[in-house]
Amino acid sequence: MIECVLFDLDGTIVDTNELIINSFMHALKQNALTPLSREQIIPHMGTTLQQQMRAFSGLEDVSKLELSYREFNYEHHDALVRPFPQVNETMEELRRRGIKMGIVTTKIRPTTIKALEMFDLLQYMDTIVTVNDVTEPKPHPEPVLTAVRNLGVDLRKTLMVGDSAVDIQSAKTAGVYTAAVAWSLKGEETLRKYEPDYIIHDMTEILAIVEQGTNE
Repeated sequence: MIECVLFDLDGTIVDTNELIINSFMHALKQNALTPLSREQIIPHMGTTLQQQMRAFSGLEDVSKLELSYREFNYEHHDALVRPFPQVNETMEELRRRGIKMGIVTTKIRPTTIKALEMFDLLQYMDTIVTVNDVTEPKPHPEPVLTAVRNLGVDLRKTLMVGDSAVDIQSAKTAGVYTAAVAWSLKGEETLRKYEPDYIIHDMTEILAIVEQGTNE
């Protein structure tokens, strides 16, 4: 049976999509770089900010871009971030069932905490693993393995829920089960290519996965 559920943050349990896209567009414009469309930005979402900035700019030193991004992101955070349906209700039920929960994200810790507090989600998290807490971020398995170690749970009784390829890759390499969310901006068909164990179309479907357990 599943005894632990790990969640990605952006685009999975908190709708930060517009904030992220607008932050990238602002950073590129402020630094006089070639603008990108939403369609060019979305495939890279989920990797670290530095990785995305290097991909978008072709620069190795992206410190100025990162500063521009973070200033805009922080200033507009509360106006552009939205909740996803049924997240709090699902986590409340998971907690009632004694399921351990955690966050595994490529965000930095301050903005991770900010988003969780905004929607009263911090209370449900037994561990939080951010990009600040690992040497190798997703798609490397280290973030997922760190969360599992922090919680003292069984890999084969753990489910990782995410909206991007790096979530699935990190989880599969770590040896935990994977659920991709169909509301990902990357599209359900794109995520299916990475062969997650489950595709969920509503957050409450996690409850059925936990109840039924795995096929093993």
